Order: sequence, then structure tokens, then C-alpha cells
Amino acid sequence: MYTAQLFLVASVLALQVSGSCMHGTSLMKRAELPGGRVAVSTFGYTGLNGPLNWAGLAPENAACDTAAIQSPINIDSSISLATQAPVLKIDSVEAAEFENLGTTIEVIVNGTTMFAGKEFTLKQFHFHTPSEHRISEEYFPLEMHMVHEAADGSGALAVIGVTFQLSEDGKTTELLTAVTKNLGEIIEPGTVTETGPLDFTELINHIQTTPLFQYTGSLTTPPCADGLTFLVTSKPLPLNVATFNAVKAVVKFNSRYTQNTATDGNLLQVAAQRAIQRQILPDATNGNRTVKSPSIKLPITPAKACIFGACYEKK
Repeated sequence: MYTAQLFLVASVLALQVSGSCMHGTSLMKRAELPGGRVAVSTFGYTGLNGPLNWAGLAPENAACDTAAIQSPINIDSSISLATQAPVLKIDSVEAAEFENLGTTIEVIVNGTTMFAGKEFTLKQFHFHTPSEHRISEEYFPLEMHMVHEAADGSGALAVIGVTFQLSEDGKTTELLTAVTKNLGEIIEPGTVTETGPLDFTELINHIQTTPLFQYTGSLTTPPCADGLTFLVTSKPLPLNVATFNAVKAVVKFNSRYTQNTATDGNLLQVAAQRAIQRQILPDATNGNRTVKSPSIKLPITPAKACIFGACYEKK
């Protein structure tokens, strides 16, 4: 069910939302343009392009405001630690493709991760600032998402979320320094360059030895498809101010708002239901219902009114 849903969505969105979290997987292959450029995302984080209206940008994004299982979340005591550590293998490289998708900066790199008896292939990693996940309500200045696809061709996705914290002594993660070496060359969305030499030893050791929170969530970008596995580090890696400011200046703000718990429903749907219940009241003069507004009165069918998939039934 989950895989079929992703394939259906991906077939329509392949060129529409290149900055999606599943970008670079078989479900949404990278779209390279003439002149060595890459396609730029059509969604964003501000106004009508932002998360509150992602579902309105394309029918395939319906899960963004209807699905109960959504990411990111605030990781609290209800979220368990993974009972086993993933085993990662990512070879060091002299350089990797580094691109600006408009909504994030992304590194194309290959690797494998074994987790829970299943092999996953690393397709890319990208960054969110501030962090999308919070731990006990605390956010972090930066979060890396390492996007994996199951090697068995099922289309199952797994994302390792690595958080970073600003250091007081200037210490930093050398991988980030190498990744952002040529960041100034991709200030403009759609541009491509290369990273410096990448050594993943420190990152792999951190992921394999740090307790990881595990939960079932969703893509944090359109189409917001759910069912993927999230592993999030319980402790951050260090990040110096200079690197953080450089990333922030290019990426800007690209963090989806914290989602509801699955048992409480999609936040937008819950808000819509409450708005309908609060504002649509019986009108004794004509038997219809009207929306209370300072400036307009909009007739609504007495039987049903729906917003964001939430419907109010006349009793």
C-alpha cells in the first residue's frame, strides 16, 4: 500500500517538486537541465507556497493536510529508541556533486545501510535549518537528512536524521566543512558544484554508537507520503558559527512545522474541523448555515461543509 502510493505520487511529481525528501530515489529521479543545472522546487516555506498550503499546490500533495502520520515531530518519552544500531558503509570520496534545489542544499553520494535485517542504499543527504525534529521540545540549528531506499526494489524509504549543535569552543564536524567548501558557488537555486574531499568516518561512528530514536513518519516535504522509517540521533554533532551562518545564508529557512501525534490526527484537519464547528452556526431565518465573518456571509449547504478534508455534518 505504502509503496504503491509513493509510486503513484512520484510519477506525477517527478519534475514538480525536485526538492522533495525522496529526490534522487527511483520514486523521484533527479532532473538535470541543460547547462549543468538542476530543477528547482516549486514548493517553499513562506506564504501560499509554504507548508500550510502544500496540499493546495497539487492534488498529489493531499497527504500534507489529511494524513495522520506526518513528520517532523517533537520527540518525547512516547518515542522509543531503536533496539539495534544501523551499520553504514560510505566510502570516502575526493568530491561529490553538490546542488542548490531552492529549498535545500543536497549532496549526491552512494552508500549502504543495514538496519533491521534490511539493506538500504543511500541516495543523497540534504539539510534543514533550523532542525525539523525537536527533542523534548528543544530544536537544533541544523539537521541533516540521509535519504535511503530499500535495495530490494520495494520503494521503502528510511531517513537518518542527524542533528547539529553550535559549539562554544569553535569545534565543528569536519564533514560539514568539506561539504560547504564551495558553497559560495551555488548561492543561486538550480546551480551545481562539487564538495571538497568527504571522509564519513566521524559521521558513521556517531550514528552507529549514539542511541537513535525510531518512529514511523512521513516525508517532511511534498507529497508528504507516510510510512517511512525515521532514525534520529539523540545527541548532536558539533557545528561552528561560521559554517552555520554560511549554510543559513544560502538555505534560508526550510523547516516544516512540528506535526501532531498520529492518534490526534493531522493538525490542519483538526484546525479545520474546529473552525467549522466554531464559525458555522444555524440561521433560524432561512434554515441554512452561514460563516460568521466581519465582512461577508457565505451560504453553506445545510448538509455538509468541508475544508482541508474535514467535514461538518448537520445534526
